[in-house]
Amino acid sequence: MTKRLTRAERRVQAAATRTSVFDGYQNINAGLGIGADNLLSSTTYAVATQTNNRQQLENMYAGSWIVGQAVDAPAEDMTRAGIEIKSGDGPEVLDEVHAALSRSQVAQRLCSVIKWSRLYGGAIAVHLVEGQDLSTPLRPETVGRGQYHGVIDLDRWSVDVSSGGIVEEFGPDLGKPKFYTVMSDAPALRGQRIHYSRVIRLDGEAIPYRQRLRFNGWGMSVVERLYDRLAAFDSTTIGAAQLVFKAHLRTISVEGLRDILQAGGAPEQALTKMFQWVRTMQSSEGLTVLDAADKFETHSYTFAGLSDVLMQFAQQIAGALQIPLVRLFGQSPAGLNSTGESDIRAYYDRIEKDREDKLRGGYAAIVDLMYRSVTGHEPPKGFGFDFRSLWQMSDREKAEIAVGVTGAVAQAVGGGLVSPAVGLRELRRSSDVTGVWSNITDEDIEEAEMNPPSGETDGGDASPDPLGVLAGLVPGDGQSNPDAKSAGGVWSGEAD
Repeated sequence: MTKRLTRAERRVQAAATRTSVFDGYQNINAGLGIGADNLLSSTTYAVATQTNNRQQLENMYAGSWIVGQAVDAPAEDMTRAGIEIKSGDGPEVLDEVHAALSRSQVAQRLCSVIKWSRLYGGAIAVHLVEGQDLSTPLRPETVGRGQYHGVIDLDRWSVDVSSGGIVEEFGPDLGKPKFYTVMSDAPALRGQRIHYSRVIRLDGEAIPYRQRLRFNGWGMSVVERLYDRLAAFDSTTIGAAQLVFKAHLRTISVEGLRDILQAGGAPEQALTKMFQWVRTMQSSEGLTVLDAADKFETHSYTFAGLSDVLMQFAQQIAGALQIPLVRLFGQSPAGLNSTGESDIRAYYDRIEKDREDKLRGGYAAIVDLMYRSVTGHEPPKGFGFDFRSLWQMSDREKAEIAVGVTGAVAQAVGGGLVSPAVGLRELRRSSDVTGVWSNITDEDIEEAEMNPPSGETDGGDASPDPLGVLAGLVPGDGQSNPDAKSAGGVWSGEAD
């Protein structure tokens, strides 16, 4: 015969069965842990709803400076330093390409694409090639002199991706829309059908595939994860502002107040006149004159601990965005010997990763097309670019590195370890960091190869300064500066 369980025993047994799939600490009898009978077990997470609410996102971007910073700061940091083109061409050609990129406002357009991808969850940049049909695949070899005009930015709400199928060719665009149809209310290219090869696409925050379907294939807005923390911060801020009006309250106890208000007429008018008279006297003489039966009290409010609460919410916002407080709020870090430098360096490392992951491919296509448009021919072998460093060194640091690199190169060339031509290449390469030796041209290097120093003969001693121009720039003790390694490595130019 089966034993009949009590209600308490059945509840414990049901709880044990119900929570058997949970991981982590549990104590059913004590009501501790997820799955036990406690308030914590009622916790859940709502489905994201802000990304598809375009009007709400725009209201937040326009009305909340924190949302504006959250969207703008990483985008501006990813594009503000620019790029440095690497090519065997002379400085004049590279200057023309950089000038063309500047005239086309490529950096500003890409900055806008990043902003709208962060705000809306996705955006595109469209290559503008004069005289070509946007619905056809882009073939870089067909771009002639003066045909390329940079890119135009369009947010996800300005294009329709529901028609035209998806990309089936293997590659980074596999599974993405094959065509983008520009909406009639877009800022430019209205009604145009654009082939995916003419598009630089940036998605917002990465999310799982099935959730991405809810956003029409795009990513998630950065506001999504920020929303609840932002609501808490703004509510606390506004609440604190309202408390200011109640920081000093004054109360007067009037004998028979209910009877006076109930009677109305002359007694109520007399009461109102009395308070007007009291306010007048307080303003002019600082006196509070009352009937002997009345009672006057003041109540002050202290704001102790409120700043700590606001700071905690601010830190949560910064953590959700992975932007340090000094960049997001413009607030200097607190604490002894705290400069915030380590936070900024960690933030710049993340920005550097985002530049490589999200901008490298698109920027490479832009630079390639712009070079063809400026010169009229394809880029040479080894053509490319590097993102300029976000961390700016002081003039003193640059000078120390320049002296160190120059000394190391002079010693190596003087000792016969490398040729003068290689030394010149190394000096020119270090100019990206130091700003020194940037005027060394290919002709200078060729001349060094064709005319070696007079002391450089078989069996002869190497010249102590075969480059000539290095005299006087080497440190007095002839030793290289140990900080020279900061310039990004020495002797890579020998591979040229």
